[in-house]
Amino acid sequence: MRGLIMEELDPTELGYIEIYNLEMLLLQAPSQSMRIGTTNSRNLSQLLSQNLRPTQEPNPVRRWYQRTKYFLEDNWQRVWVMALWLCACAALFTWKFIQYRHREVYHVMGYCVCVAKGGAETLKFNMALILLPVCRNTVTWLRTKTKLGKIVPFDDNLNFHKVIAVGIAVGVGLHAISHLTCDFPRLLHATDAEYEPMKHFFGSTRPNNYWWFVKGTEGWTGVVMVVLMAVAFTLATPWFRRGRVSLPRPFNRLTGFNAFWYSHHLFVIVYILLIVHGYFIYLTKKWYKRTTWMYLAVPMILYASERLIRAFRSTIRPVKIRKVAVYPGNVLALHASKPQGFKYRSGQYVFVNCAAVSPFQWHPFSITSAPQDDYISVHIRTLGDWTRQLKSVFSEVCQPPTGGKSGLLRADYGDSSNNRANPSLPRVLIDGPYGAPAQDYKKYEVVLLVGLGIGATPFISIVKDIVNNIKQLESLGLSDIDDDNLENGGGGVSNSSNGDHKRHASASISTSSFRTRRAYFYWVTREQDSFEWFRGVMNEVAETDKKGVIELHNYCTSVYEEGDARSALIAMLQSLNHAKHGVDVVSGTRVKSHFARPNWRNVYKRIALNHRDKRIGVFYCGAPTLTKELRQLAQDFSHKTTTKFDFHKENF
Repeated sequence: MRGLIMEELDPTELGYIEIYNLEMLLLQAPSQSMRIGTTNSRNLSQLLSQNLRPTQEPNPVRRWYQRTKYFLEDNWQRVWVMALWLCACAALFTWKFIQYRHREVYHVMGYCVCVAKGGAETLKFNMALILLPVCRNTVTWLRTKTKLGKIVPFDDNLNFHKVIAVGIAVGVGLHAISHLTCDFPRLLHATDAEYEPMKHFFGSTRPNNYWWFVKGTEGWTGVVMVVLMAVAFTLATPWFRRGRVSLPRPFNRLTGFNAFWYSHHLFVIVYILLIVHGYFIYLTKKWYKRTTWMYLAVPMILYASERLIRAFRSTIRPVKIRKVAVYPGNVLALHASKPQGFKYRSGQYVFVNCAAVSPFQWHPFSITSAPQDDYISVHIRTLGDWTRQLKSVFSEVCQPPTGGKSGLLRADYGDSSNNRANPSLPRVLIDGPYGAPAQDYKKYEVVLLVGLGIGATPFISIVKDIVNNIKQLESLGLSDIDDDNLENGGGGVSNSSNGDHKRHASASISTSSFRTRRAYFYWVTREQDSFEWFRGVMNEVAETDKKGVIELHNYCTSVYEEGDARSALIAMLQSLNHAKHGVDVVSGTRVKSHFARPNWRNVYKRIALNHRDKRIGVFYCGAPTLTKELRQLAQDFSHKTTTKFDFHKENF
């Protein structure tokens, strides 16, 4: 960079520069970096003067009403689903409670048996329901092919799965505690006269201790189920699943994703025991009143069919690895051939299996290639045992990069000029695609995409998809965007003088359901080397998007904030290199990088000013760190401005 500074400040090649010249250059760079995209002067003045922070309502009743109103506006889909589920659980509990309240056993066991049977009924319902949110093919089909996505929050399927798990825990608690601490003791201490109506259920001889209940089929199946559920639930908590708990050896194997994944499959045994337990149930002798199998039949068949379809589909759709690259920051990129008939949308994800690492484990990763590409690509960051082993087995077959290609290690077999025999690459299977929140970006004319670290992966596919659609519009002669609208952040297809040409293009656009006319992409990462992952995509967007439809912002948080004296030298060199060569020194791309973290309130404010009376799709992918702030800002600006922000998130 010394040569770059001398070239700028010493054009006559004197061999030295004056101090005041360097001072002017240092002061000039930060001021240039503070410009705010395409915001015009009128909007900029409003940006600086308008305060959009929500004001506090002095009246507590009106304040409560406003909060409730805003909450329902933002969460009405979740509210009605949760209300329906709670009502169903309450109705089943009440129905069974009243039913046993009018039976003879009530006079011996009291309300305890009513509570136990009511809890059991909700347990059976929830054990059936918990399988549905994880039937990924069904959920993807419903959100993609039906209109249920407008009223059902499919993005929260895993959260609903966890909520149902809490309902199961409550049902198990009500059922087991009521039996063990209340109605069984009452039965053991019942008089001969009180026990007389119970002989039909427990035999002519009254049980004399707890062991009588435990050794029976109903007893030991219930105990084993509770133990297996407790193990699976505990290892599924974030503390164990993400390895936050530090345990001494050999108990350290109980933490991490592997322990969660294998323990969750204990539920196969749990469901078998639940059916057996429900068949040998106490206090019910008629087969048609043993309803456990009735609850479980359809969900279990559906889930088993899904697993069989996934296993069958992944084996008959072989993929051939075309390129492997290991990038800085421990990111492994896999490019594979696209199986015949494999169709997906930008923002969706696939499951990846590598038998060389584990023949049973499947892990989800966002697709980074565009639907129009002839290959499928995923970028996998090393975050756990499985990803670490996957990177290791592929690194062994990679070669150092040549010809200026990126990636520390490389094995590229997509080039037709490469006639070498491919080494023995690990076998990779993929299963999918499956729906994700980001796939709905096409519903919005304006989108705000926020990726944190490796969370940028689904948005890379979206950005590439937008670029490909821009190319398609250009090929049809309808890529012109009104300059006034573009200046205000909007964009639209200009009128074509040829009516037939316009109708043909409109039909093509409607077929692809492409509505997006403006995109803001913010990629926030700590490591400077992370920009290496998608350097090619960034350069392609910068070169192709002549109208500025996609606004790219790279933020490197390991550098001091822009305007800070400690980052002045970096900003100066950055401005010089970008002006002379069109390449950013931080990211190595044509996209100029910013320092520190974005001011998200100003980001929202600028978009709200640029797109009045519009509905903006906000999509975030990354760690939960930013979720609360981005969601709260989306709600604040939706309530206080004429611009509405729909927030969607995907955490990992």
